[in-house]
Amino acid sequence: MYAGRAVEIGSSGGETSRGSALKPSFLEAVMLVERVHRRFLDVVKDELERLRRADVNSVQAVLLYNIGDSELSAGELKSRGYYLGSNVSYNIKKLTEAGFIVQERSLQDRRSIRIRLTESGRAVAAIVANLYERNARTLSEVGVLDVADLRQMTTALQRLDRFWDDQIRYRM
Repeated sequence: MYAGRAVEIGSSGGETSRGSALKPSFLEAVMLVERVHRRFLDVVKDELERLRRADVNSVQAVLLYNIGDSELSAGELKSRGYYLGSNVSYNIKKLTEAGFIVQERSLQDRRSIRIRLTESGRAVAAIVANLYERNARTLSEVGVLDVADLRQMTTALQRLDRFWDDQIRYRM
């Protein structure tokens, strides 16, 4: 049972016709999620270029936005879903070298390194925040998506996220 629905598996353990019918839409959705994320990073890149900010890339700018006013470890960044990709350590190192992040040992656990934004890091985070605000306003004005569309999409993506999390956690 998943999200209130029975999962159908054929007697041979293979897909049923329902699963076969779902597969093309499922694959298209997975590819679309990846493409939309890449496109969003391109939008952030264009905004940084427009503002002549060559000192940070789009992935790093979104990472700075996601850190915000928090003080976190690199592991917390990934576990909270704030960062996509395997090179979080590389970007933290680069952002520290560029003066966007400060790294300090945790007072509670000396083995753990906590990161937080500097004033420069907060300035870049503000650029991304303004971009989010402008995009939300424009979506509303143009009528591309409304609140109901976004809520439905978010619900579907949350279900898919939970499904994949269960796949990993329970080795389904």
